[in-house]
Amino acid sequence: MTTAPNMQSMSLSLPHKWMERYGKVRNQTLRLVETLAPDDQMVQSMPEASPTKWHIAHTTWFFETFILKPYMRDYIPFDARFTGLFNSYYKRLGDHPDRTIRSTFSRPTLDQIFLYRNYVDKDIRNLLDHDASPRILQLLELGLNHEQQHQELIITDIKHAFWTNPLRPGYQPNQIRSVEWGAPSLTWHCFNEGVYEVGHDMGGFAFDNELPRHLTYIQPFSMASRLVTNKEYLTFMADGGYTRPELWLSDAWDHVCAHSWTAPLYWEQAGDEWTQFTCRGTLPLNLSEPVCHVSFYEADAFARWAGARLPTEFEWEVAADSIGISGNFLEDENYHPRPAGTQAGLQQIFGDTWEWTASPYSAYPGYCVPEGIEGEYNGKFMCNQMVLRGGSCITPVSHMRKSYRNYFPPHMRWQFSGIRLAHDGRFHVGADS
Repeated sequence: MTTAPNMQSMSLSLPHKWMERYGKVRNQTLRLVETLAPDDQMVQSMPEASPTKWHIAHTTWFFETFILKPYMRDYIPFDARFTGLFNSYYKRLGDHPDRTIRSTFSRPTLDQIFLYRNYVDKDIRNLLDHDASPRILQLLELGLNHEQQHQELIITDIKHAFWTNPLRPGYQPNQIRSVEWGAPSLTWHCFNEGVYEVGHDMGGFAFDNELPRHLTYIQPFSMASRLVTNKEYLTFMADGGYTRPELWLSDAWDHVCAHSWTAPLYWEQAGDEWTQFTCRGTLPLNLSEPVCHVSFYEADAFARWAGARLPTEFEWEVAADSIGISGNFLEDENYHPRPAGTQAGLQQIFGDTWEWTASPYSAYPGYCVPEGIEGEYNGKFMCNQMVLRGGSCITPVSHMRKSYRNYFPPHMRWQFSGIRLAHDGRFHVGADS
């Protein structure tokens, strides 16, 4: 795990700017859980998810373990037993509980976890008042980006938990649904072949899996102007999309059959109408919105049905290079994808849904696993996963960058993941130059 901090920016802002950033990120987590009852925060609805209570504790554990214990003189842990209890997967720190049983931890109580959080926050502030070294600031920035990853997981996990509840409660019961509008026609944007520089440009923070920046050759390709909509995905379903094995990869077809997939996660049919479970509860399916909560397997099958394919992660990065990072993010508090607008050019590149790519999650040429415990952050997961790009409606905008590589197993659907199509060469039908 490495970062690429802007050291000049750091030196001009110590320690106040970093403590302000620390407080902003930590308070955002608290805002995400303030509507949840203690009972809600105990629920773990599937092995891949975690209880909200655990997310709150683990993000605090991260700052204590990576910063306070090694760098604060005479630091006294809040509770030494938490070292193992809230460890996620860092083997060098010793044993940790199996992730599938996190919902069984009724103790410590939620109140105790908040006391733990306040205890660590106070000592982080005390440490920075006396030591704001580049190494500590580097780890602080890593911890803040780690917490922002867990902010996404808090929403995805509680949404899944509420969906499994027969009452189908809404995470945002008092929110007003955004205004609906029709999605624009899909057009194609062409990109020339060439050797492109990809990966993080060392202009700020980056996870180690975004490095090193390197050259890659890309054939000419075309990228769809927007994400695939619910209406378009319904057409795929009506054409037997889930019953035609020729559209699916072998392992994908096994998942379709074994799990009886007939629609994206959270979709339900009532007569001739479809509904979708959202963070606001169950709502009629908006045909103009991007299809969401689909696996890589479903995205790949849809692309094949549409006579297209998924872009590689490097094609996506080249297409996104000239586009500013703006869109429907966590701070907008929609927690749901919105239809594309009417402006020209590529839309929804950032925000709305994470976009599956055709790229397996693997190391870049020249990648080196970081030394120490940070080396367990990303590199050891480079197997049996696919890359997603662009962020979603629950990604903090300050957490997003063009080189960001998210990754999940190809069958997972509970993340806010969607589909953007690509074509080889200069696809001529409706293409924009």
